[in-house]
Amino acid sequence: MSRIGKKGVVIPAGTTVTRDGATITVKGPQGQLVRDFTGPVIITITENAISFEPKNNTKEARALWGTYASHLVNMVAGVNKPFEKKLIIEGVGYKVEPQGNVLVFSLGFSHKVPMEVPADVKAVVEKNTVTLSSINKESVGQFAAQVRAKKKPEPYKGKGIRYSGEVIRRKQGKKSA
Repeated sequence: MSRIGKKGVVIPAGTTVTRDGATITVKGPQGQLVRDFTGPVIITITENAISFEPKNNTKEARALWGTYASHLVNMVAGVNKPFEKKLIIEGVGYKVEPQGNVLVFSLGFSHKVPMEVPADVKAVVEKNTVTLSSINKESVGQFAAQVRAKKKPEPYKGKGIRYSGEVIRRKQGKKSA
């Protein structure tokens, strides 16, 4: 029994949810998101709410019940207020430069690391902080994870790219004799 799926989704004012077959479109003040929902879950759209119910009691239906509910909650939230991820770049000589829709990182390698920003993600660079925002939670989270993977924070000095608010467990290092 999905706790998330049982709750349903409340549609705020200024947001419209439409259905065309298995495709659901959510429009709001920030933009529009479209997603295909095929599977063993019945999605019912009313004026101000969306409810979910599994077609049958199979394992797949129970698993997708909460998943579909979470996807629609994120879609409704995103078109009203964009999702944001902040990345902090720490280390001597570590920096990022925006060049059009490409972020060029200097991360202590012998070469610069360019990363193309996805079309639906907006990147703002301030000193050693990169702020990524988008109405699509998946794309902003995926791109932030790809950026962080280029130079994960190391435990001795904490150099690397980390999320804002992420705590890096530090190690002591060598002890001198």
